[in-house]
Amino acid sequence: MSIDLVRKSIKNLHLAVYPPDGRIRVAAPWHVSEDAIRVAVATRVAWINRQRRKFLVQDRQSKREYVSGETHYFLGRGYRLQLNQDSGSFRIRIAGSNKIELHTPLGANRDDREQAILRWYRRELRKRALVDAQMWAARLGFETPRVGIKRMRTKWGTSNPEAQRIWLNLELAQKHPQCISYIVLHEIAHFKFRKHDEAFLGILDLLMPKWRAIKSDLNQFPLAFQEWSNIPIE
Repeated sequence: MSIDLVRKSIKNLHLAVYPPDGRIRVAAPWHVSEDAIRVAVATRVAWINRQRRKFLVQDRQSKREYVSGETHYFLGRGYRLQLNQDSGSFRIRIAGSNKIELHTPLGANRDDREQAILRWYRRELRKRALVDAQMWAARLGFETPRVGIKRMRTKWGTSNPEAQRIWLNLELAQKHPQCISYIVLHEIAHFKFRKHDEAFLGILDLLMPKWRAIKSDLNQFPLAFQEWSNIPIE
């Protein structure tokens, strides 16, 4: 097996397998030898192969061209895209129960349409995440943190307690609202507990008893085409 090895100032070794092709990444403390890392990976071969089999059978989106008839996901549901070109500006709205209308200026190309959709995703995700951040921060005794949205290759979110800021993966706009709420809670909980220890898990159990099922749901939708959506499933 080919392994991407990253050395970090951490206490324990971390192993993750990434879609779509089962890439293996190991984050290891500086003092752990490569032989020890090989042994650690070898003991997890069965688990690694299970993750890779999941990726092989999971639905995948083809490359999006942002034309009428394509399926695009928003807040956990699939919508058919309807492209309308006119003399106006970029506009996007949900039409009925199963359609996203994308209005573009005449001459807008595929990249222009993609950027319009991504800007819309960003606005909608931030709007919902701010509501969740205000709620969870109050429950945990913090001021509402700043919420940033960006593309991430390997994480759903990150937190910076010192700056009172959390970052969310733009792809969360495609997931169910409860998945967004879970990631917001997860990142704000790190303001109080830096590690995924028993105290941290206890807070999640207290505030969101079904968080484990919600975490599992994050990986039930078709994998996106873009490389930046490669999220670890551990």
